[in-house]
Amino acid sequence: VQKDFVESITAQHTLATGKNKGRKAKHASFVEPLPEGEEVTDTTGKKWKLIRQLSQSATELLYEVSRPSSKELNHTLKLGTKDGRIFNEQNFLQRAAKPASVEKWVKQNKLDFLGIPSCVGFGLHTDSYRFLIFPSIGESLQSIIEKENQPLSEEVVLQLAYRILDVLHYIHSNEYVHADISAENVYIKQGQRSQVYLVGYCHAFRYGPGGKHVEYREASRTPHEGTVQFISLDAHKGAAPSRRSDLQSLGYCMLHWHTGLLPWTELTQPQQIATEKQRYMEDVPALLSQCFGRRSVSRAFQTYLTAVMALQYSEQPNYSTLKAGLSDALVQLGASVEEPLNF
Repeated sequence: VQKDFVESITAQHTLATGKNKGRKAKHASFVEPLPEGEEVTDTTGKKWKLIRQLSQSATELLYEVSRPSSKELNHTLKLGTKDGRIFNEQNFLQRAAKPASVEKWVKQNKLDFLGIPSCVGFGLHTDSYRFLIFPSIGESLQSIIEKENQPLSEEVVLQLAYRILDVLHYIHSNEYVHADISAENVYIKQGQRSQVYLVGYCHAFRYGPGGKHVEYREASRTPHEGTVQFISLDAHKGAAPSRRSDLQSLGYCMLHWHTGLLPWTELTQPQQIATEKQRYMEDVPALLSQCFGRRSVSRAFQTYLTAVMALQYSEQPNYSTLKAGLSDALVQLGASVEEPLNF
């Protein structure tokens, strides 16, 4: 099981950062790395020094950065091409994820934490680059899974899903959807209480401008955008992503994180993957059976997936009911949402 899971998660990572990232690159040129030690200046005039490169994909790089006049590191710089998708992320963060707005939501909904990264600086560098700066938010779930070399426990997956639902509820309430949920876009900062962040808003889409939901129109956008193994059927068909798209993507991620499998794991052609998703959307028990195999199917997974697969395109999800199902299942497992994640 461990060997199969490692091969599976590596395949997902390769597909996401290779072929699929290549499709994203149609919207943005390949990013050439900047040398470590170089300085960039944000729009407020603050200088940031690139300490070391953390990761690289076809369209973006991450660096650990510091202020030249300060010994404090703990900041991450995301670098992309000037006119690439990073501009879309910047627009989302400035419009819908202002720290004051997030803090107000946390208080109104009596949350202890909401995992939306706070952008503390942004700017342009030369004529080619755009960058965003964030406080350090820990380690990607993708990296943790690869180190663990085995599927995540049901307890951990339910804890992750509960926290991600909090973030989705917030961004959906601000007329946006994420549209690219995957282990690469989930970060975890361990402490007394694990902080779970949903990052990577390059594909964020405003589904309800002015309070009016966009109409469902296939082929109105580029099909198959996002990490193809986990995107919704709507995205495969080139329809604008909606709230149900995010919740269905989260369901696919939950299954993969816990079982290491999806019925389309071995497929590489987006249209083939879309065909399989269409088939299993109409038969959730078969989807669960394929993923869980001979093991007993998690009732929490079954409840969640049945609910989100039945959502209409413009329907407002019942976040409280979905979260309650996950929370109740955690209690039955002798755990709770508040406990630190135990990988």
